[in-house]
Amino acid sequence: MIFKVEGSRIRAALLAFALVGTASATFLPATAAHAQTRTLPDFTDLVDQVGPSVVNIRTVEKVAQRGSSPEMDEEMQEFFRRFFGQPMPGTPRQGPRPNRPQQPQEEERPRGVGSGFILTPDGYVMTNAHVVEDASEVLVTLTDKREFKAKLIGADKRTDVAVVKIEATGLPAVKIGDISKLRVGEWVMAIGSPFGLENTVTAGIVSAKQRDTGDYLPFIQTDVAINPGNSGGPLINMRGEVVGINSQIYSRSGGFMGISFSIPIDEAIRVSEQLRTNGRVSRGRIGVQIDQVTKDVAESIGLGKAQGALVRSVEAGSPGEKGGVEPGDIITKFDGKSIEKPSDLPRLVGNTKPGTKSTLTVFRRGQSRDITVVIAEIEPDKPAKRASNEREEPAPKSTASAAAKSLGLAVSDLNDTQKKELKLKGGVKVDAATEGAARAGLREGDVILAVSNTEVANMKEFESAIGKADKSKAVSVLFRRGEWAQYALIRPTR
Repeated sequence: MIFKVEGSRIRAALLAFALVGTASATFLPATAAHAQTRTLPDFTDLVDQVGPSVVNIRTVEKVAQRGSSPEMDEEMQEFFRRFFGQPMPGTPRQGPRPNRPQQPQEEERPRGVGSGFILTPDGYVMTNAHVVEDASEVLVTLTDKREFKAKLIGADKRTDVAVVKIEATGLPAVKIGDISKLRVGEWVMAIGSPFGLENTVTAGIVSAKQRDTGDYLPFIQTDVAINPGNSGGPLINMRGEVVGINSQIYSRSGGFMGISFSIPIDEAIRVSEQLRTNGRVSRGRIGVQIDQVTKDVAESIGLGKAQGALVRSVEAGSPGEKGGVEPGDIITKFDGKSIEKPSDLPRLVGNTKPGTKSTLTVFRRGQSRDITVVIAEIEPDKPAKRASNEREEPAPKSTASAAAKSLGLAVSDLNDTQKKELKLKGGVKVDAATEGAARAGLREGDVILAVSNTEVANMKEFESAIGKADKSKAVSVLFRRGEWAQYALIRPTR
């Protein structure tokens, strides 16, 4: 009897639990379904809104006509006349050819298909630079099938942005979005002409922002299907605003593989304004070659966090040299803006107007200091200067103290000729690198500039710095190899 009562109670409890579970089960899926309905977007209104602003771009290029040259034709005709007594088959009968130089003949051929979007109602259209590159003619087709011959206003290969102009008014221009509000994971849409299929709509999400694939562009990465012909088309957010220009894909097959890149619209607008005003883009430069700062180096020199841009070399006569930037400096800020990674610096400097006075915050010998530089305009790379032809002085005798030997180094002072050629005030030349120094990457001919954040101008200062270094830790050494400066961490031999 007791068992039956308890059994009844158990059955009652299980029934109650089942009822509660059923109630919960009916509630949770409804919430999930509601959330799912809320997050799945409908792109139909966006297509109606933005579609008329997207254009198809066809380009034409002039190429030399194929076929044999006139000289070759005459030679073959002469050959047939001499050996067969008749003209070459297929040659039309004609009178003597006037003695005049032959003009090279060209023909226009379709070059490619791309996309673009209307930037202003009076006919300015934005696209990619690679879409219109080397084109002799650019044809723009609107969604209403009107076709215009476009004039190239300007193209910038570094950012892959171009602006063309068509003679029309009252056009439906796009709305420009705020890139700072774009979030990873939000829905975006692309409209373009993949493989020439006009007004094709694809959609996906933002996969990442600030993706480094170039010197001047922190790309937007998405999983929106982009294929050849989509280049130059707009990337659109759910508010119907353009947030990017579809530019590149990552692919091993040549087709879309789930990763595409778009130029942030704020960068593109900045470039387009210069193109419309001047026909070209003016960028700033300070004349330094940079590299990344590793975690080990940052910790060893007291920087702490691996950030900033390590100055490998400074161009002679550049704003950096005039301002006092030295190889081995770590630039941590530009005009107060933090440099988290090396690619941040060329973007900030490049976007600064030439002639502007800017402030660099550099970390040198364990301390931060501010340096003022006057931004110059970027120009083509200059050829490297040849070494001086002066007679070289005999090198000072190499020495290796016990402290230097513990690092695997044998060094000597620089003579005056070497200092002049290298444009250095001091340092010691590595004559041999073994054990710890060799493992750290040092080799004969390198010039050591600092040891453990202490500048060394000669052998005496080098020996002093080595003696003060903590032998229980890796010793940081700033050295120069040719025109490049870098850090090495030498672990002493025990």
